[in-house]
Amino acid sequence: MGVPAWVWFVVAFVALVAGALFLMRDRARLTSRNRERRRWAALRGWQFAESDPVLPGQWNGGAIAYYGDGVARDVVAGSTFTADGRRKVYVFDLEAGGRVNTVISAVQCKRVHPVVVELWVPSTPFQREHMPELLGPVGQRYAFVSDIAAARALITPDLVDATEDIGQDVAVAWIENGWVLAASAPNSSPSRLERLLRGLGEIADVVDPFDAEIDPAGEVEVRGGHEE
Repeated sequence: MGVPAWVWFVVAFVALVAGALFLMRDRARLTSRNRERRRWAALRGWQFAESDPVLPGQWNGGAIAYYGDGVARDVVAGSTFTADGRRKVYVFDLEAGGRVNTVISAVQCKRVHPVVVELWVPSTPFQREHMPELLGPVGQRYAFVSDIAAARALITPDLVDATEDIGQDVAVAWIENGWVLAASAPNSSPSRLERLLRGLGEIADVVDPFDAEIDPAGEVEVRGGHEE
């Protein structure tokens, strides 16, 4: 005997209601994160933007390569102090494939290093189609680099110590195109992101000390930066 039509109607109705509830929950969560990020930016005197479709395209490594460049959502742009002085920063949700996969935090260096260095925690499924070359363990992380010789000169004991301080909840930290970046969980709070920016600032101070000579051609212009 076949299933009565009213049973299929009930099943379809329940599925529709469940889908609507999930959508409302996700939308409420996104709206809450938007307000939280906006308040944080205002408190710090930084700039806020709902979205930026171009920003993630500045980078090709780390979490950008893993998830795809996508669109930057709830973007905070500003500057912060490190031990070596003031540096530009970005924080944004990376939306790819219609969902927010991670939060990207970025701190600018004064020069562009001729190598991409990705530092992944072992528990992360970091494999992708075109991985950089495996250099080996760096502290509690694995280093994948675009140039082994150049990376060896960059990875010092001070860099290892600074990287250890950013926390195992950060899946990957990487150096690329004049920036030090990291990917954290989508629900990362402003307080956690503040700590992460400080950690990235320490890494930037190690690989990019202000008292070193700077090649003007290596400087990077920042869109949307705002002085405190």
